[in-house]
Amino acid sequence: MGRQDDLFEVADRQRGYFTSQQAEECGFSRSNFHFKLRSGEWIKEQRGIYRLARYPVSERPELVLWTLWSRDKKGSPQGVWSHETALDIHDLSDIMPAKMHLSVPTRFRRRSEIPKNLHLHFIDLIEPDIETRQGFKVTTPLRTLIDIINEGTVPQEQVIQAIQEALQRGLISSQQLHQIPQLMRYKNEYNL
Repeated sequence: MGRQDDLFEVADRQRGYFTSQQAEECGFSRSNFHFKLRSGEWIKEQRGIYRLARYPVSERPELVLWTLWSRDKKGSPQGVWSHETALDIHDLSDIMPAKMHLSVPTRFRRRSEIPKNLHLHFIDLIEPDIETRQGFKVTTPLRTLIDIINEGTVPQEQVIQAIQEALQRGLISSQQLHQIPQLMRYKNEYNL
């Protein structure tokens, strides 16, 4: 395979997006990036983040874009969509958050300013609390519910709606409701 194919393979896993580091790992010289940009093959989305111009734009491209923004010095994305944004991804609520909620490890640091559209939660998540999607990660429905209850910023009726929806769709079980104190309170109080 050639470098073009290698880059496509990387970008395909990330809905058409790639980082400058990934392009270099595929054999592209950083000094020649401007040729790809000028020819229209690549589109610069942010500093160090590009998109293949001919790759179809997917629904919710910002999920991948900001995930790549959260990468560490080695180039590994650190962010996991959580809280209200995860509720939206799992389609568990009608809530429309003003900011996108991204959980990052407690040791996460960025030299640049945190974008105004992001609300970062500094927490060390464990693998069972994370689902992997194409180009990004999101907290599981169970972890999402626990997070929004603990945070206390989602209106009670939205929390109830999310729990009911998760139960109806089989995303969480009634047994899990009994095992998690935060959810048990809602089960008892609202007859879920």
